[in-house]
Amino acid sequence: MNCAYYVLFRVPCFVPSLIVPCFKARVPKILVPARPTCVLCRASCLTETCSCRAVPVLCHVPPGPLATFSCGTQPPCRHLLLAMFHSPAAKKGVYGRVLCNRNYVAKDINFGVGARAAMLQGVSEGRNVIIEKSIGNPKVTKDGVTVARSIEFRDKAKDVGANLVKQVAGATNKAAGDGTTCATVLTQAILTEGCKSVAAGVNVMDLRSGIKMAIDAVISDLKSRAQMISTPEEITQVASISANGEREIGELLARAMEKVGKEGVITVVDGNTMVNELEVVGGMKLARGYISPYFVTDPKTQKCELENPLILIYDKKISDMNSLVGLLELAVEKNRALLIVAEDVERDALAMLILNKHHAGVKVCAIKAPGFGDNRRANLDDLAILTGGEIISEDRGLTLDKVKEEMLGTAKKVTVSVDDTIVLHGGGDKKLIEERCEELRTATGKSAATFDREKAQERLSKLTGGVAVFKVGGASEVEVGERKDRVTDALNATRAAVEEGIVPGGGVALLYATKALENLKTENEDQRRGIHIIQNALKAPTLTIASNAGFDGSTIIGKLLEQDDVNFGFDAAKGVCAAFAKTGEYVDMVKAGIIDPLKVVRTALADAASVSLLFTTTEATVLVNSDDKNKPPSRVPNMDSLGY
Repeated sequence: MNCAYYVLFRVPCFVPSLIVPCFKARVPKILVPARPTCVLCRASCLTETCSCRAVPVLCHVPPGPLATFSCGTQPPCRHLLLAMFHSPAAKKGVYGRVLCNRNYVAKDINFGVGARAAMLQGVSEGRNVIIEKSIGNPKVTKDGVTVARSIEFRDKAKDVGANLVKQVAGATNKAAGDGTTCATVLTQAILTEGCKSVAAGVNVMDLRSGIKMAIDAVISDLKSRAQMISTPEEITQVASISANGEREIGELLARAMEKVGKEGVITVVDGNTMVNELEVVGGMKLARGYISPYFVTDPKTQKCELENPLILIYDKKISDMNSLVGLLELAVEKNRALLIVAEDVERDALAMLILNKHHAGVKVCAIKAPGFGDNRRANLDDLAILTGGEIISEDRGLTLDKVKEEMLGTAKKVTVSVDDTIVLHGGGDKKLIEERCEELRTATGKSAATFDREKAQERLSKLTGGVAVFKVGGASEVEVGERKDRVTDALNATRAAVEEGIVPGGGVALLYATKALENLKTENEDQRRGIHIIQNALKAPTLTIASNAGFDGSTIIGKLLEQDDVNFGFDAAKGVCAAFAKTGEYVDMVKAGIIDPLKVVRTALADAASVSLLFTTTEATVLVNSDDKNKPPSRVPNMDSLGY
């Protein structure tokens, strides 16, 4: 019988699952086939000196006494796994079977400086603005969080670093809605200097304390220099800067905010024309149109317009026509129109309403209640308060046959189209409306879920001011998408500026904040080093803007720091001649309209410092070492590539 032993040396970090004692077997001598090599150093284990010790080696040895390899290592019996095979083809299968049946997931573990350096490569890369999508057209954008989400690396360590930047950009976008690019630049600057300091032997905890002290001092300095805004011109300036200097966008947003107020809803949607359009809707807008086109009163516009109507608010479906007879008689008696808001109106009830409109001349219209579930009930409550009516509900012991005139709401005018309904000048009590608005303001501040917060804000705007719709125009879908991102950033920046005020833009607010750190007291040199890191990082936004415009950023920063005027800055957009010879201009940033919202700058700095502190204290990374060749295709699509 021709047979041989296969010997598998296990990696020390593997937990032995099968331990088979060595034994001597009396088998015929056979020839030794081609010698295998060391998995790590590739040395022939029977002829060459292996530079590794106790490394995984699969050796084909003749039976008999234990083999002593030329590298001088004779493995102990407890680390041997002996198996007998009759076919040489089994040599390839034994190693894979032993590991795969155990369902091991290989991982790369890096420590210290090497771990931080590998992740830092992912932080320092990714200036993409044209993003390929797996489905649909490429996306062109300058939005920092959108660019960050699109970046992925094959190198796992780089990808971890990039994910840290995604976290910073996402947090800033969630809190302020803008400033994601600034947050990314600050993160890279703090991380680069922080990793250098840790590698040089600086005490990490003292470094962390110094960075926190510096961040608190800078935020306090920024708040002390903030200026509140209120005029349309100031709002236009903020929006224009965030929209890449496109003043048309700034003017439209300022006009929208003037119409609907600070708490009004401004939605950004794709337009159908080449130019931007603004549609402002006063009063309460319900996202439901008429149930049947037979309710239309103006065939030209396909709308139903009701003057001074009675409004029935019902939380169930209406299908029995007898339940509506009393309401129709009341409307005819008072010579007023009737609007029915219910979950649905169907069958005989709907047929009777249409019949009375066309043959009896009764002005009537029926719409479905907007929203779903709890949101539908909340919308009906708001409508009842706005119009001065009551919700007819069986939970309150009210039915349709018991409805009286004082239970119905009123409004000066209601316009119903195929898609929406607009209620103007409701007849509700002003005091009750203000109380409901205050409840919604409180709910908006306390809500942790983004969806609930947005819905509360939308309901508040319907009760207070109205709704403005910004329709983004463009020649192509790609252009509309790019412009829509800028409009959204401009809208968020405008809201942030109205909320907390503004500071000089172009990065100079952070640049002049470095002076507030010069006399900051520390306990030791390592804390002082943390303050120096923040001082250098605060120069990064101005340096990046100047460098991207083709100027020497260091020279500009040096000249600005010589000034005592905190509004003095560098306008890189001016002085461009026909030959593209940029000269730039030093101006008063606030008077020139180059301003940033305080909330955006403050949030970007705080988020960048928070993630950077975690990064600099990292001592190890554990990365899944996936095999792309054997990796099964994912059935879950990438949400970022789909635009979600």
